[in-house]
Amino acid sequence: MFDVQAFGDSALAFLVAFVAAGVFTVVFKIVYQAVTPYDEAKLIREGNVAAAIALGGAVVGYVLPLASALSHTVSLLEFAAWALLAGVIQIAAFTLVRFTVLKDLIDRIEKAELAAGVYLASISLAVGLLNAACMTS
Repeated sequence: MFDVQAFGDSALAFLVAFVAAGVFTVVFKIVYQAVTPYDEAKLIREGNVAAAIALGGAVVGYVLPLASALSHTVSLLEFAAWALLAGVIQIAAFTLVRFTVLKDLIDRIEKAELAAGVYLASISLAVGLLNAACMTS
């Protein structure tokens, strides 16, 4: 038998989690774009695929640990703490790549160099996967 009350409770919990994750994702994207020294929105509007790949990788790299946190946390506050940590780690990864591995990253992204965009996206995804795997408590 279909339990309408249980479904309603579960659906409400789903909506709260989904909306919270969506809000955290939008906030992360805004903060990430503020931290990067180039204007992703402008570059993407101009057709810069490298910028789109790099930003897309960062967003997916952030959402991966959010998905893990959603399945391992028991409260919205705990989820928010993991979401904040995931964002900090993702931004730290960008900063590390920018200042150590690809010191000319800004120039390369602005010149639409696909190799730089793919590399940055790959690092973001790898960091996100590791971040998600570490969120098991």
